[in-house]
Parts: sequence; C-alpha cells; structure tokens
Amino acid sequence: MNQPNRSRASRGLTSFRLKVIGAVFMALSIASTTLMPAILGVSLDPGAGMASISSADMVSLTEIVLCEIISWCAVPIYAWLLVDGYRHTRGAWAYVGRLAALAVVCEVPYDLATSGKAFDMSSQNPVWGLVIALIVLVLLDWTATRFGRATGAAARLLICLAIVLAGIMWNLLMNVGLRQHVMYAGALTLGFALIFRYLAARENTMMITAGLLGAMMLIVPAVGVMFLHWRNGEAGYARPWTKWVFYALYPIMLLVGCVFTVL
Repeated sequence: MNQPNRSRASRGLTSFRLKVIGAVFMALSIASTTLMPAILGVSLDPGAGMASISSADMVSLTEIVLCEIISWCAVPIYAWLLVDGYRHTRGAWAYVGRLAALAVVCEVPYDLATSGKAFDMSSQNPVWGLVIALIVLVLLDWTATRFGRATGAAARLLICLAIVLAGIMWNLLMNVGLRQHVMYAGALTLGFALIFRYLAARENTMMITAGLLGAMMLIVPAVGVMFLHWRNGEAGYARPWTKWVFYALYPIMLLVGCVFTVL
C-alpha cells in the first residue's frame, strides 16, 4: 500500500520543481522586455513598451507578447509556494521581512529592466505582491485569534473584509506587478493566496476556484494552476541553503536583463 503511494508522490511535482518552473516563467517575463527585443533587433520605447513596436515588426511583437503572456503562469505557482511557506514557517513576520528585503533589492533592477529607468512608479516588482499577500494572511490569522467569539462573527467578518480590501487597493494603487497595463499580478497573487489558504481542506474546490480566477484574468494563469494539481507535497531538496538560491535567483535574472537593456 505504501509503496504505490510513494511511487505516485515521486512522480509528482515537489516544491523544488515548482520553484524551478516558476523561475522559468519569471525568466520569460524578464526576457520579454530585455533579451527578446535585443535578439529580434526591435527597439522598445521604455514609456510605451510593446506599443512602440511598429506594424512592420508584427512577427517580433507576437513573439515578445507570447513570451510575456506565458510568464503569467507563474502567478498561481508563487502564490501557492507563499502559502505553503507561511504554513511551515516558525516566524511569520520574519518571513515578511525576508520577502520585503528581497522586494527592495529587486526594485531598481526591475525598473531598469522594464522601463529603462532606475526609478519608475508605473509598475512595482511582483515580489511586493507576495509581501502584501503574506501581510494580509498574517493579519487575518491575527484577527481570528485576537477577536474571538465575544467580538461577534459580523464584526470579525467586517475586519477581515477591510484587511483584504486594503491589500487589494495597495496592489492596485501602487501598480504592483502591473504588466502591459492589463495584468495586475500583485492583486491576482493575493486572490490566489486567499484561495489556497482557506480552501486547502477541499482540494477539488480549491483547484476549481483557482482555475476560474485564473481564467477570468486572461486565461493564462489558469494554466499555472494546472501545475499545482500535480504537486506531491514534498520539498524535493534536503539542504536548507537551497531555498536561499531561489531568493537570489530573481534579482540575478533581473540584473542580467538590465545588461541587455543598457546595451
């Protein structure tokens, strides 16, 4: 009985494999504004982005857009990894601090890679979306603990709704993870995180709900949800320093992208 179960688990996607898949999608996002234009010989206006490509370069535009759109599969994957990390962390606020530090480190390279400017408020790097989602989850759990039955279900519900709405507005007003003026990756990350956190006990409902959310957000994120359906619940790595490699991977990829931006 146990042997078949172990066999099925070994064939699924571990957290390590999900992180690798997510990193590949993130690399495509960076490449769409840095590497691909350089390879295709297309010049992007930092202010207009892909809209600056002329109709004569429609083939190049299609390739670049596809590269960007496919990268949106990463959103549900990283939302799941965030919730899974929160579930296993010993210090929630320390986890928030680590992600916030990563977001700060990534911001300038992200701005350079996406807009060609060292400081640009038109879009903030998607790590901020993970930070906001984690803060919302921590505050929701704190609310459940702090305001018990004596407070009343209606009051707790209002507080929770206020926290979630504040997280959504934070993402939208600060343009967190905004890609091509259509994909608000930060707000979407929060939506997925809430689904994965509070529907975890109902696997099918969780996956269907996440798939519907992804489908409503230009379909592609729903494909990312499919990868999560094949997860096996295993870490996939034994050495604790492995997680720090993935923390460093995104800023490194951004820095590589910056090289093609400034050339």
